[in-house]
Amino acid sequence: MAVAESHLVRRLRSGSVEPYSLFGLANTPRRLHHCSVQIRKASVEDAVEACQVVRRSIAELCQADHQDDPIVLEKWLSNNTFDNMRSWIADPDSYVVVATEGAAIIGVGAITFSGEITLNYVSPDARFRGVSKAVLNQLEARALELGNNTCALTSTETARRFYLSAGYVQFGPPEPGIGKGSSYRMVKQLFPSAQAV
Repeated sequence: MAVAESHLVRRLRSGSVEPYSLFGLANTPRRLHHCSVQIRKASVEDAVEACQVVRRSIAELCQADHQDDPIVLEKWLSNNTFDNMRSWIADPDSYVVVATEGAAIIGVGAITFSGEITLNYVSPDARFRGVSKAVLNQLEARALELGNNTCALTSTETARRFYLSAGYVQFGPPEPGIGKGSSYRMVKQLFPSAQAV
């Protein structure tokens, strides 16, 4: 453990990593360091492409939840339409962001003004590149800006380990999920970054 801690201290002192990104705090740079991904507020013009990302993510990455059952998958996708995405983006009580690489949208996230995360999906083409984490960090930063000291969400079976690794804790027992897996109510305490103090 001492070796890992000294490595982190060296990285902090060298300025190669921001303190808040190491410890999962909400404020994070908008640009990922190892790729050209940017996080920005979504516009209604993004709705079609953002919806396609969400639908592909559900169909291709959430097998633990729908287990390739066409009835379950259709039920899950039925709420994720272009019209619904447009309304979520236009909703004044919701904040929707997209992760872009060049002109392409590769991630989508949303949070309500009360701190409830309602979307965090990544394109299968961008999986394991830190896109979901960057989107989550941006949503948490927005929650803090709005005066929330916690974020809450309902996780799928597929995303549960991701959220646990991001500092969320399970709140209550698992519930039946939209598919064949369980859903998990989760919450995270937020802290302002040292730079904001």
